[in-house]
Amino acid sequence: AIGNPFGLSHTVTVGVVSAKDRSIGAGPYDEFIQTDASINPGNSGGPLINIKGQVIGMNTAIISGNTGGNVGIGFAIPIKVAKTILTDLRDNGKVTRGWLGEMIQKVTPELADTFSLKDNNGALVGDVIPGGPAAKAGVKRGDVIVKFNGYDVKDMEELPKIVANTKPDIEVDVE
Repeated sequence: AIGNPFGLSHTVTVGVVSAKDRSIGAGPYDEFIQTDASINPGNSGGPLINIKGQVIGMNTAIISGNTGGNVGIGFAIPIKVAKTILTDLRDNGKVTRGWLGEMIQKVTPELADTFSLKDNNGALVGDVIPGGPAAKAGVKRGDVIVKFNGYDVKDMEELPKIVANTKPDIEVDVE
């Protein structure tokens, strides 16, 4: 992880990637890279580089203790996500994301039994926003979305990411 922690310029720390696609409660599009390389205040925006020298992420967040410093867990936005955002900002001056217009919830084992699903995959539609894309497409409360635009929806955390990476105002297949 490269950055300027606490104003100490050109600092490099070394660690391992301990998880990918980590959700830290920062929002519906969480898919952070988790590392034990020290990321401290001032590292945000710096690159996370793999052993081959390739940029794999952008240092973004930490879990901090009482001092506000690193306690051994840092997070980076995957470079594929950063590139998408950068392209949107460069081309449109803003980030554009697909939007479905619904509230979803987790498919628990009990709900899977209730809906006669073979597994816990999918996202349960808890509510549909009137006039939104989902409502216009006929999605109803109680539906379970298991596939969106050709992508399997393994769980409710995955659906917002798949939808967000879909260009707005296009029609897609939903199962």
